[in-house]
Amino acid sequence: MTSPLDSNAVAQYLTDHPHFFEEHAELLGEIKLTSPLAGRAVSLQERQMEVLRDKYKTLELRMHNLMRLASENEAIANKFHRWTQILLQSEDVGSMPHAVASGLKSAFDVPQVTVRIWGTAPDYLDEWFVKGVSDDARIFANSLLAPYCGANKDFEAVRWLDDPAAVVSTVIIPLRKPGDKHAFGLLIMGSQDANRFTSLMATDFLVHIGETASTALAWLLA
Repeated sequence: MTSPLDSNAVAQYLTDHPHFFEEHAELLGEIKLTSPLAGRAVSLQERQMEVLRDKYKTLELRMHNLMRLASENEAIANKFHRWTQILLQSEDVGSMPHAVASGLKSAFDVPQVTVRIWGTAPDYLDEWFVKGVSDDARIFANSLLAPYCGANKDFEAVRWLDDPAAVVSTVIIPLRKPGDKHAFGLLIMGSQDANRFTSLMATDFLVHIGETASTALAWLLA
């Protein structure tokens, strides 16, 4: 008595014999499969075409997403380039905090931006960018191992902005010298739009902004 063929064995046989349907081409039109797209029985050839069309649509969607991401990354790179140009055009070290903040506002269209620095040289102790920083704010800065991006939770740093009451979402970036665990300042951005800065956003680019700002502002330190 012949035992029934196992479906896995049939699949393995067809895999091992890729020319089977070339030798038995008449089966291509006779074998009927249920189509999830058409909702009816179709031939093997028709089902194969459906699978290929579905794969093509998936690849087309993936390509579209890659092109969109490339376009977004190019736009961000251009904005970053404009910002660094503004920093390089700064007339002196003392004007660098204003260049960092105003440059981010104009290049990235951020409504509110400011910076605070501590441990500066004596020449800058009366400047706006060193005022109003508590010990708690410094401890908070040291605790940030990466930029904070999300809802404004009544952070002290947000109160340094021009209109803190209007800020719903914020970015807070610690300023550090390379290899230093202790922050010497904070860069703060704020928006009245809750979706402008969210916890779901990638922070890689914010890290680059923080590193660039840190390099530019470290010249103010004692």
